[in-house]
Parts: sequence; C-alpha cells; structure tokens
Amino acid sequence: MVTLTGAAVELRRAIHAALLADGPLLAALGGARVHDVPPAAPEFPYVTLGEAQVSDWSTATESGLEHRITLAAWSRQGGHGEAHAIAHLVQQVLHDAPLALEGHRLVNLRITGAEIRREPGGRTYRALMRFRAVTETD
Repeated sequence: MVTLTGAAVELRRAIHAALLADGPLLAALGGARVHDVPPAAPEFPYVTLGEAQVSDWSTATESGLEHRITLAAWSRQGGHGEAHAIAHLVQQVLHDAPLALEGHRLVNLRITGAEIRREPGGRTYRALMRFRAVTETD
C-alpha cells in the first residue's frame, strides 16, 4: 500500500525551500514572501503554495505517486507584468528541479500550465501555476 501523505508533505517542504533559496525570486518579491499559509495582511508581491492532489502512480515494481500542485503569485502592481515576471521566476526554479525528498525520490517536476488574471475588485493580479510531479518511495 502506498502512503499518500508522506511524499506530499516532503514535496511541499522541498518546493518551499527551493523557492526561498532563489535569489532572483526573493529580489523580485522584496524578501522571503513565500507562504504555505499567507499572513492575514500580506505584503505584495508574494507567492503561495496552494491546492494539491495526490494519486497512486505505482507500477508493478515501484511504489509511486502523482502530485498535482498549484502555486500562485500575487501582485498589486498595475497590470499583469509583475505577476507574469514572478510566475516566470517560479517556473525557472521548479521546472525539472532535482529536489531532495526524505524517504522518497522525485522522478520529475514539470509545469503543466499557467493562468494570469485580475482578481475581482481589479486591484490584485494572480498568476496560477500548475505543476505535476511523480515521486517514488526510496
């Protein structure tokens, strides 16, 4: 039986750490503004780790999981430009990144899509980035 939660927690931890370790991303955000749970009054711009879906992806010989993870970049700078730029930096950090996961092996991590839009109210822009990862148990 495959345990769904362990690899998912490790993957989120590794993604969070990789984003916080990237100098260009931190410069664009104006600091370590990468949140699993955003503060009540966040400073813009910032990035959040969002929803995740985990599915059994085991083969006849390997125990594995497929992860679908959504991240979001939030901006209040006029227009889509800043949201696009931050989404690009996040993609550069994570796409095909060789992240280390305790007790698991990351087979791949790839961006599968992005959507940049103005939120209701017109002041905030959000770039949704969707990633797919496959992990195997060590």
